[in-house]
Amino acid sequence: MSSLPSSGPEKFAEKASNFFGRMGASLETFWQRVTEGLEVQVLWTQFVAEARASYSLYTREVDWAALERESGARRVFRTASALFWAMLLKLSPARRVFLLIALALGVLALTSARIEKTDGGVLTQLPGNFSFVLLALGGLVFLLALELADRVTMKRDLEIAREIQRWLVPAVPPQVPGVDIAFATRPANTVGGDYYDAFLRGPHPTDPAATRLFLVVADVAGKSVPAALLMATFQASLRSLALTPGSLPELVAGLNRYACAHSLGGRRFTTAFFAELDPTTRALTYIGAGHNAPILRRTSGRLERLEASSLPLGIDAQVRYECGTATLEAGDLLVIFTDGLVDAVNAKDEDYSESRLLEALRPASDASAAQTLKSLMGAVDAFVGQARQHDDITCLILRVG
Repeated sequence: MSSLPSSGPEKFAEKASNFFGRMGASLETFWQRVTEGLEVQVLWTQFVAEARASYSLYTREVDWAALERESGARRVFRTASALFWAMLLKLSPARRVFLLIALALGVLALTSARIEKTDGGVLTQLPGNFSFVLLALGGLVFLLALELADRVTMKRDLEIAREIQRWLVPAVPPQVPGVDIAFATRPANTVGGDYYDAFLRGPHPTDPAATRLFLVVADVAGKSVPAALLMATFQASLRSLALTPGSLPELVAGLNRYACAHSLGGRRFTTAFFAELDPTTRALTYIGAGHNAPILRRTSGRLERLEASSLPLGIDAQVRYECGTATLEAGDLLVIFTDGLVDAVNAKDEDYSESRLLEALRPASDASAAQTLKSLMGAVDAFVGQARQHDDITCLILRVG
């Protein structure tokens, strides 16, 4: 007797294999689109960092001193209530009401559930009113959609603001014989309050034919949009004053008077480091206005700090800013940075610190300014890992050829 053909089972197996193959490919494409190709460990680290940042946002409005006087279950209830109100008040009044209605529907769905005994004497829980469940979920999804729409609109506006902010700082360094410059900035948010610039300035007040390489790195108090707006006014004032033939102390004094008039009584101050380099003699004149002291690494490997400093801009309109001086030699490296670089923290809440920065710069090297900057920023990234950035980071490096 001849056997029956097996084409039917084989075709079924082939169709099933193709179906599950297409489903697997679709799921993989979906997962790649959702995660943007990030690994699970990276996603979890990112989620934890964002959760901590959100928790910090809400807990800033909680009166922890009052809660410490409570005890037991009352303290737990009061803490949960305080966090709930902190989150609720972040919404508009209309959305607060909408959220409360959605939560009330969810509670009704839970309370309408009942437990009954079957014929066999087994207890079973019957679901509550399914319409309440759908209304509660639908309300929460709708509220989420409204918040996302606001977020997308705000993000689009911030992207435009970031592009404008990029126009205010140089994209490439000026070409000066015998001088190599590189710079980088990373705002903690879409826009930030750090500023850097490098350009040739002239004429000199005592030598009209001379030009000076002007360098500045500044840090406006605060972050995000308020700091970015003040940074824009700082840039406009600086560029206007730089067109005049005044000396460096006169320029900084003018900036300080303007900052004092717009600093809200000193609450919106700006730290900055200004320097002028004579490309011919390599003489450097500088003023620190409450800023981190830049590091000068000599070609021998010796590290020096440009310590001369005074009050930040925007605190005292009558302060006198004194200049410091240094003479650069071939192979010397000047590193100007904002506090966001040394205050960068890792997952253990440890600062990168100036000691680590000094160790990273200590080894003598013939690398270009761009290579040194890349190495330095890479060292900071390796230290921080996946921890969330809390402050703007800016660094400008000048190397004498």
